[in-house]
Amino acid sequence: MEPFAIVVDTSCDLPPEYLEEHNIEILPIPFILDEVAHDKGYWQEISDSEFYDSLRNGSEAKTSLINPDVFTKSFTEHIEQGREALFIILSSGLSATFQSSLIALEQIKNTHPNPGMYPIDGLCATSLNGLLTMLAVEKRKEGLTAGETAACLEQKKHSLLGFFTVDDLMYLHRGGRLSKLSAIGGSVLKIKPLLNIQPDGTLALKDKARGRDAALKLMVSQMQKCISPDALLDTVFITHTDCESDACKLAEMVKNTVDVRQIRVMMMGPVIGAHVGPGAVTLAFEANITREEYENTSSK
Repeated sequence: MEPFAIVVDTSCDLPPEYLEEHNIEILPIPFILDEVAHDKGYWQEISDSEFYDSLRNGSEAKTSLINPDVFTKSFTEHIEQGREALFIILSSGLSATFQSSLIALEQIKNTHPNPGMYPIDGLCATSLNGLLTMLAVEKRKEGLTAGETAACLEQKKHSLLGFFTVDDLMYLHRGGRLSKLSAIGGSVLKIKPLLNIQPDGTLALKDKARGRDAALKLMVSQMQKCISPDALLDTVFITHTDCESDACKLAEMVKNTVDVRQIRVMMMGPVIGAHVGPGAVTLAFEANITREEYENTSSK
């Protein structure tokens, strides 16, 4: 048995085989597709490709949150097993799921004053939370306690940066991220937005490019601003919503631009995919600067 449990939600987009290999537990964030709720974990009910095909064919998707009762049940199970647990959770800037964990933690403290449960607001989503999870696995292997690992993640999460672009701006409009006029205008003009994760875990429009290739190049150029010229990156994550060729093209651009040990290309699941639609591509990495430093630099 591992010294402490690592628990993630399905927004991290790590493949099931990775979770199983490293004994990572998962709490599914529910999503609804054409009024049918899926709350057991997306890979158990529908494949990623089927999900995005449904969206292309006119289906509508939305997501819910993990309610406090789910966290209370998980906390209680770990406490009864005598194990501490670390929970890596979707950004509080994108979902109320982290708030649910805090509500559950306060309830548990009524009967267990020192429960050993550590909810972490990832302040990010998809492969950025995947990077945070991989760091937790590494620290657990090094022998750190749950509390020590939590402190490390709280510090490290601010230097995990991510950029993404989408194919259809209307999905961002439906999610309240873009005005309808901007979405229609951008779609007609083939404008591809570059978005990034802010220091508070929210999304922001950083720049725009005309055409897909220009958007991918813009992502790499922004990445270069965040790392030292002689930096060797350990892992770069690229996730996509059923557009593998574009994701692989981005991977080649990254490989030809920066030094990196490994690039992982993965499909994004429905939790975040419901809000960006088919054709989105993300780029996630650990930078040499924090998000706040990037924002201050890029705004000048």
